[in-house]
Amino acid sequence: MSPPEERLRRGDPFGAWGGGPGHRGGGRGGRGRARRGNVRAALLALLGERPMHGYEMIQELDERTGGVWRPSPGSVYPTLQMLEDEGHVTSQEEGGKRLFALSDTGREEVAKQTTAPWAEVTEAAGENALRGREAVGQLMGALHQVMSVGSENQKARALDTVNDARRRIYGILADDPEAE
Repeated sequence: MSPPEERLRRGDPFGAWGGGPGHRGGGRGGRGRARRGNVRAALLALLGERPMHGYEMIQELDERTGGVWRPSPGSVYPTLQMLEDEGHVTSQEEGGKRLFALSDTGREEVAKQTTAPWAEVTEAAGENALRGREAVGQLMGALHQVMSVGSENQKARALDTVNDARRRIYGILADDPEAE
């Protein structure tokens, strides 16, 4: 199994074509992934709406960008700590979790923002990236359903369809009219 196929098997729908949230760009024509968002500005903006837990902020950013940007805990939690050290954020334990809220200086920082930081990320990603992610997600959902409840014949036909689609998509990259 090739590395892209292995990533697809593991549930990474973008792994099969080398893109998606973890992709580091480069490749043909200099195309790469969407630029990373400003974690600091995004966390402040979210906390400007209401107090939240760290994981809740990660989920919110994932949702608001249509899955294009999901900052890692390794970037979110140190940023929250830095914001707290700077006096922009306060936190308190609540049910075993830390609840973060803006301080007065944090509210002043949020008031300076003119654009939602997650809007910049989705704009930079482009409409086709967002539509592609949604289409792949829907394809994976359909394939999962067939593989879960379909007959052996239906499963084989679904896999043939997916493999044919993969070949045709690579054909598009190769500008091969026979593949389309």
